Amino acid sequence: MAHLHELTAAELLAAYAAKTLSPLEVTRDVLTHIAACEPHLHATYALDPEAAMLQAQASQARWLKGQPCGPLDGVPATIKENIATSGVPMPIGTAASELTPALRDAPPAARLREAGAVILGKTTMPDYGMLSSGLSSFHPLTRNPWDLRKNPGGSSAGAAAAAAAGYGPLHLGTDIGGSVRLPASWCGIFALKPSLGRIPIDPPYAGRVAGPMTRTVQDSALMMASLSLPDARDTMSLPYLALPWSQLDRDMKGLKIGLLMDAGWGTPVQPDVRAAVEAAARLFEAAGAIVEPLQAFMTRAMADGMNDFWRTRSWLDISALSEARRNKVLPYVLEWAGGGAGLSGERVFIGYSQMAAMRDAAVRACAPFDFVLSPTAPMPAFAAELPSPNNDPALPFEHIAFTLPHNMSEQPAASINCGYTADGLPIGLQIIGQRFDDVGVLQLARAWEQMRPAQRAWPVVRKVN
Repeated sequence: MAHLHELTAAELLAAYAAKTLSPLEVTRDVLTHIAACEPHLHATYALDPEAAMLQAQASQARWLKGQPCGPLDGVPATIKENIATSGVPMPIGTAASELTPALRDAPPAARLREAGAVILGKTTMPDYGMLSSGLSSFHPLTRNPWDLRKNPGGSSAGAAAAAAAGYGPLHLGTDIGGSVRLPASWCGIFALKPSLGRIPIDPPYAGRVAGPMTRTVQDSALMMASLSLPDARDTMSLPYLALPWSQLDRDMKGLKIGLLMDAGWGTPVQPDVRAAVEAAARLFEAAGAIVEPLQAFMTRAMADGMNDFWRTRSWLDISALSEARRNKVLPYVLEWAGGGAGLSGERVFIGYSQMAAMRDAAVRACAPFDFVLSPTAPMPAFAAELPSPNNDPALPFEHIAFTLPHNMSEQPAASINCGYTADGLPIGLQIIGQRFDDVGVLQLARAWEQMRPAQRAWPVVRKVN
């Protein structure tokens, strides 16, 4: 018998409707579980048990009347701390921030609240979201529940760790270069980076999306039905479409799938990751798909140009801080951003133009295929204390070569577990779809979820040695 905190959102909603479980007892169990794990995991920020229990009590009353207020009524959820929730400060992972309470919910938080989700609190992230790590100058070090000596990844560090550890079923992150998919890969969960504009977000920015992070594909689909509802605050959002999020069945026969095992730059794919992703491709072939190799389409010039632009933009923000506040920024991030000081306008413009170069290359390369498979990350989880796998602020993005281009191309892309290392660490398979085919990516992920080998039991958080 599963513990209540281990149940999926779909299972909870069915139990609420049948009156075999109540939101109050589920929320109480989830909070008890979080309290036992948090001294070791440190995945949450602004956890608010009292407010959560009040929300659960109100949800229970609605279910007893048979009048749920929305499609997620009573389901526990967390929200990444850079997505505004009314009354809660957003440190954006750094001790340099001034802690000013947010005036209102950002669009994704508002949609979850309107759908009736029980908001437990926020989850952690690294400084300015500029690391694929659980390391932060503001939050305690967030660890990976599969092995507390390992990193959960980031920047949606706490969300991924919380999902893997069973902090309820629904978690919401953000992604601008891999920030839901990379931690999903390293924590063995499912995460969707939707098409740019599919989920309204505030403030919008090129490549920036919010995305669901869950243990199952179905739970992410349930979230998307609410998260994708319109909000005028996002001036880059797509026209709203009532997509068939619940229709996850898909026949694999005849689908043309590209297999990308060389990103064109960055850290080489490690042998255990390569073996797991190639084994997944063979299973898709066995199910009737046509799998063909896809040649690398990214270049080092694209990566270096983006790095120039991003670090210059970050340096403009950081250099505007007072010296006292600037000195609180994580040294790794400060050193990286400082590399943007003094770059010429010509160089920064060339760097900015690499966003368009990446978009064009990715869309063109993926065009012959219905979907593309690749590793999510070239390596499994790394040491918890490191800000990046190579710990080098001069080359901070070597591990995001497979994820970054699909932020720039605006394509939907997901990460789902496809195996384990000899040490039992999860390995992520990235599934990339054509622009705007978010439902198709969910369908292919669901097909993989059903055909993949049996998964290991979810981790039990224990004190780090």
